[in-house]
Amino acid sequence: MSTSDPVASHAASPTVVPALYVSHGAPLFAVDAGETGPALTRWGQGLRAQFPALRGVVIMSPHWMARTPQVMTGPQPATWHDFGGFPPALYQLQYPAPGAPALAQEVLALLQAAGVAAQGDAGRPFDHGAWVPLMHLFPEADLPVVQVALPVGAGP
Repeated sequence: MSTSDPVASHAASPTVVPALYVSHGAPLFAVDAGETGPALTRWGQGLRAQFPALRGVVIMSPHWMARTPQVMTGPQPATWHDFGGFPPALYQLQYPAPGAPALAQEVLALLQAAGVAAQGDAGRPFDHGAWVPLMHLFPEADLPVVQVALPVGAGP
């Protein structure tokens, strides 16, 4: 990997995993990913190579907003097709990644230690702001995922 690669740039600090912002665009990105989908897949492969002990993904989607911070805590979140008017093939897609209750508890503890009164939500499914980019980033859906709600009124 080149030194401009975001995964390779963290080689000196293996405990720091890079963050990624992905604008998923329309839900059709799931089936028509252009050049971005394969680029995300390569990035995900690079993450797995650089961090073989990667134990999960923490993802925030703007499609889950809450007045108080919420963290998905369920062991097997469903794939939620939270959109309408798209081709039937899109509604057949599933992202069956497992949840990560233990990782969710760590996220909750870190938020609470930082003075953020976060709560768990065991019934929250993956919304398309999470599962659509994850389909490309980790297409095997074998890496546990914890989704976090975007607090209403939060700025950048």
